[in-house]
Amino acid sequence: QVQLMESGGGSVQPGGSLRLACTAKGNILSIGNMAWYRRAPGKQREIVATITNTEVPNYPASMRGRFTISRDSAKKTVSLDMNNLNPDDTATYYCYALIKLMGTATVLPTWGQGIQVTVSS
Repeated sequence: QVQLMESGGGSVQPGGSLRLACTAKGNILSIGNMAWYRRAPGKQREIVATITNTEVPNYPASMRGRFTISRDSAKKTVSLDMNNLNPDDTATYYCYALIKLMGTATVLPTWGQGIQVTVSS
């Protein structure tokens, strides 16, 4: 099976920066779209950023300018650079990838376990 392993979370002061990374492991032939989502307490899940297999990024208007998504297809990773963080960015962040399994035509939407980001003084 495939797994998405997230790293880079933690606590940071307002105005600080963090880089999240996500690595896909397993019997992978290729990876399509990848994305980061987040969910804060008492709020709905929201999309943070997406990136296609051809490295075309997209961001919601509220995220644009502060967050940058990138990927390295050879390393099977997707990263999220977060700048000028504020307390409203506090949430559990989830990595997402659409993964084609080796030896099959199956495409599997795959989610990471989630990694905590806390922004506070």
